[in-house]
Amino acid sequence: MISFKQLPLEAKAAVAAGVVFFSMMVSRSYLSEKLDVRMRRWLLRLQMALFANALMLIGSLHVWRSTVTTFSRSSAASSFCFVPWKVAVFIFLALAHSSFFTLLFLVAEEPYFFSLAAYTCLGAYIILIFFLFTLGSVEQAYKFLAGRGGKAGTGNKSRTAMKPVLAVMLTVMLTVVGLLNASQPPNVNSVEVPVHKLPSAMNNLKVVLLSDIHLGPTVGKTKLAMIVRMVKALKPDITVIVGDLTDSEAEIIRPAVEPLGELDSPLGTYFVTGNHEYYTSDVSNWFELLKSFNIRPLHNENVKIVSPKSDKDWFCLAGVDDIEADVLRYSGHGMDLKKALRGCSSERAIVLLAHQPVAAKWALQERPDINLILSGHTHGGQMFPLNAGAYLLNPFFAGLYKVGQNTFVYVSSGTMYFGIPMRLGSRAEITEIILRSP
Repeated sequence: MISFKQLPLEAKAAVAAGVVFFSMMVSRSYLSEKLDVRMRRWLLRLQMALFANALMLIGSLHVWRSTVTTFSRSSAASSFCFVPWKVAVFIFLALAHSSFFTLLFLVAEEPYFFSLAAYTCLGAYIILIFFLFTLGSVEQAYKFLAGRGGKAGTGNKSRTAMKPVLAVMLTVMLTVVGLLNASQPPNVNSVEVPVHKLPSAMNNLKVVLLSDIHLGPTVGKTKLAMIVRMVKALKPDITVIVGDLTDSEAEIIRPAVEPLGELDSPLGTYFVTGNHEYYTSDVSNWFELLKSFNIRPLHNENVKIVSPKSDKDWFCLAGVDDIEADVLRYSGHGMDLKKALRGCSSERAIVLLAHQPVAAKWALQERPDINLILSGHTHGGQMFPLNAGAYLLNPFFAGLYKVGQNTFVYVSSGTMYFGIPMRLGSRAEITEIILRSP
């Protein structure tokens, strides 16, 4: 029987990831009620950081072998550039691994340079792993099809050396493109949505949708102030924030949130939680902070949005807690559609705020009379190659979807980004939704 010490490093990393994942499940199931909020918050984040790092270690070993070990056996090892290259690869991997710990130690009003560098390396790491795997698979397929899998001639060695070089070049190019794309202000997407049973007096009502701002290690006050200026320029009747506003505790990042106080939509500004609000374990304090800025959290509840022209014309705006609250067993929280829609008659138009598209799907299965659901969460995949995973894991990916005869779902691609300050194959957006009465 093989002992743990005899296992290869990749297998040890996989075992470590399994142990951390098991501890996360145990914590959620048995310790969540026994630990105070602050301890639970730190434990959850530490576990997530350790789990991610254990998984990344498997990829990092492959990166090191592909970009360093491969060349140490060739004439390139005698070059004066080889030692600096080894140092550069080590620093790159170290920064990528450290990115998850910045949530614990490096969150402030504006992002620290270290956090930006670490998360940029994490993004480049994901791209590099993808290309190393893809090029390796192509190489193996070529060998198999050519019937030369057992030969190792000069041509094979040349191709093996070229694979990491090409992967690094593609990674550098896409990283630069992704950084430049994410540094641009969000697009303003204007969408007209016919809303069944919307009073004619409320035709052309303007709702501005924000989602996934992710105030934290790489998004700070300057970015949020820019978003608020863009929203105010649109002059919305209503502003809604559909979750993942933050990745940190309210007390730590309060100065960065202050621009939200400038939102002044005449019919109100509303907020529902996303999964990342529950990762902060600080939802109650966030609710109080948002209320101080005249932003109303919809905690499985609804409000009547009354027309300025007539108090007899109104529709129901409801919001549900994010479904991750149920997974985390977050006390007093969890998606409760019945409670959220209490008093919302099918005789009136119903608009629902639900962070995750999965929640939107569940809501429509329970209440098909909902007319419009506004969601986020997917980031439009945010960056290649994560786009494909986000597309496959969500019933609605990005943009406007019609469900049945009288229902629409709109999924925002996100107003900023999570952690990695890059966008590839997607673009940040502020959505201007014009409600049309039939």
